Amino acid sequence: MVSSGRRWLREQQHARWRLHCLKLQPLSPVPSDLEISRAQTPKAVDVLAKEIGLLADEIEIYGKSKAKVRLSLLERLKDQADGKYVLVAGITPTPLGEGKSTVTVGLVQALTAHLNINSFACLRQPSQGPTFGVKGGAAGGGYAQVIPMEEFNLHLTGDIHAITAANNLLAAAIDTRILHENTQTDKALYNRLVPSVNGVREFSSIQLARLKKLGINKTDPSALTEEEVSKFARLNIDPSTITWQRVLDTNDRFLRKMTIGQAPTEKGYSRQAQFDIAVASEIMAVLALTDSLADMKERLGRMVVASDKDGQPVTAEDLGVTGALTVLMKDAIKPNLMQTLEGTPVFVHAGPFANIAHGNSSVLADKIALKLVGQEGFVVTEAGFGADIGMEKFFNIKCRASGLVPNAVVLVATVRALKMHGGGPSVTAGVPLKREYTEENIQLVADGCCNLQKQIQIAQLFGVPVIVALNVFKTDTRAEIDLVCELAKRAGAFDAVPCYHWSIGGKGTVELARAVREAASKGSRFRFLYDVQLPIVEKIRTIAQAVYGAKDIELSPEAQSKIDRYTQQGFGNLPICMAKTHLSLSHQPDKKGVPRDFILPISDVRASIGAGFIYPLVGTVSELPCYIMFPKLFQSLWFMGFNKPNSLLNFSKTVLGQKKSSRWSLSSDHVVLILSLSFYNLQGLFNHLV
Repeated sequence: MVSSGRRWLREQQHARWRLHCLKLQPLSPVPSDLEISRAQTPKAVDVLAKEIGLLADEIEIYGKSKAKVRLSLLERLKDQADGKYVLVAGITPTPLGEGKSTVTVGLVQALTAHLNINSFACLRQPSQGPTFGVKGGAAGGGYAQVIPMEEFNLHLTGDIHAITAANNLLAAAIDTRILHENTQTDKALYNRLVPSVNGVREFSSIQLARLKKLGINKTDPSALTEEEVSKFARLNIDPSTITWQRVLDTNDRFLRKMTIGQAPTEKGYSRQAQFDIAVASEIMAVLALTDSLADMKERLGRMVVASDKDGQPVTAEDLGVTGALTVLMKDAIKPNLMQTLEGTPVFVHAGPFANIAHGNSSVLADKIALKLVGQEGFVVTEAGFGADIGMEKFFNIKCRASGLVPNAVVLVATVRALKMHGGGPSVTAGVPLKREYTEENIQLVADGCCNLQKQIQIAQLFGVPVIVALNVFKTDTRAEIDLVCELAKRAGAFDAVPCYHWSIGGKGTVELARAVREAASKGSRFRFLYDVQLPIVEKIRTIAQAVYGAKDIELSPEAQSKIDRYTQQGFGNLPICMAKTHLSLSHQPDKKGVPRDFILPISDVRASIGAGFIYPLVGTVSELPCYIMFPKLFQSLWFMGFNKPNSLLNFSKTVLGQKKSSRWSLSSDHVVLILSLSFYNLQGLFNHLV
């Protein structure tokens, strides 16, 4: 019995994983991401879970290759020391993206499969917006990706659908409440809210909390005076102050503005509203920043959806839907376990955009992973877009919420993006790159390194060592690669390493892994950029000047009015989440390099009280982005079997030959455009068609 007890105790303590890594057989030229993903057979997810120390009752399996991990694991491992915490950020990207997810996956493949160090990647779940738009998925790429990529990019375990359902339930509750208050007496409204069930009327726990908030210390529904009944039953929402929008996870640009309430059953109550992309919902931000089911319920209840006619905030708790929202989200709170091409573990959880939200995966996934890797292991998480957006929000928002301290930052750069910042021609998603990007041009690279240097300086503001990962493309020359690494080190980077994970997997990122291990061992002097007790305007100005390099900020009257309201309502001590374009350090996407002496316009300011931040809108930022849909047609064709050039040629001839009466509405110009945008090398086919 004693021996059994000792053996059990040893099993509960951390040990280096006995992980069976999957072998790669890289091909040249590198096949498509989908072909690579389908060529690798993933381990059964229950086998992976056992290898990394999860117990059988701590996972909920979804099919063969993915599972949810229960939060009870945190209680079991509460005394376990955390591993090292590494953030992957990037320079200001081109519209094509520079490969942060790919670097993240390649780095953990190198750490675990090649250096035998426990490591976890923590990634966001991709939105269907960019997946079906021009960007494609977010599983990484080449020989550094999460598999199966189709399941990663589409639905996964339904977390985004749960967020959509919860968000729209709350939106429906807002308008329904306004309708009922506009059409019913106080008594009728009160009877609906507190109905008699089998002759007994009782307040629910949520209603008792509302009574307490109103200063009414009564628990008997029949004891309320007429004034108290009216006060309890009426939220008196001012429709012009509603900030809660409906959401969907599709780029439907025609829903950006709409009028609701046109049916005769709505009795003349109509208003202008809009749809946002689902991942921009505050519920997504809540999911990413919460640390328990109880905390999530509190955060959901605190979400402010509007103000009443006296200027006081109206919350989800006031509407009485907190319990329903929590029930819809009870499974979504559990991180999703998947694996890389080399069989190393990955958590995929939460997916807020970085330009209109905080752009980081979940606190819970990071905390669980840090326990599982052990004190000598590494957790590598990714922040969206450039370091000026995703990384700044990771430090000032996510680290504040989690209490976790980062050990190092990996800053991803590409020669392609640096040439753009050096004055190269514009880069358009889906359009072939101009020769400046495919031929050696040392001067463009040198001029563009100003953006890399600026992003290094931003990371240094927070006292964290920076390692530059140069994501190498086949068109990059040795002279260009050496120049970038040299200039990065001169700018203060701890190290700068060229990475070849896309073409050969983790083996191509071993040097980066060694540099990260060395930098993380030095220890960081992490600090926040600002004190949350500063006034809202000063926090916005600090970010604009210290991070973006702005001369000053300019508040619109509406933004100033919102700031005054939020301050008066007691929300002035929250961190700031700037909603800004990711394509420039400034508010203007076409301003590349390091813009200077610009005034940053703040067009509006909104509050995500449940998530715990104030978010100013910088310039013009859409919360329902639109992506060009044409290039993705060829991904659909691939699934339909048009995966050979001859098939595509025959298909194109067929389309070009259609008459006006045909169901095809594409013109020959459209087809040529689509072919030029496709992810196949169809230059010969293009010439043939022309």
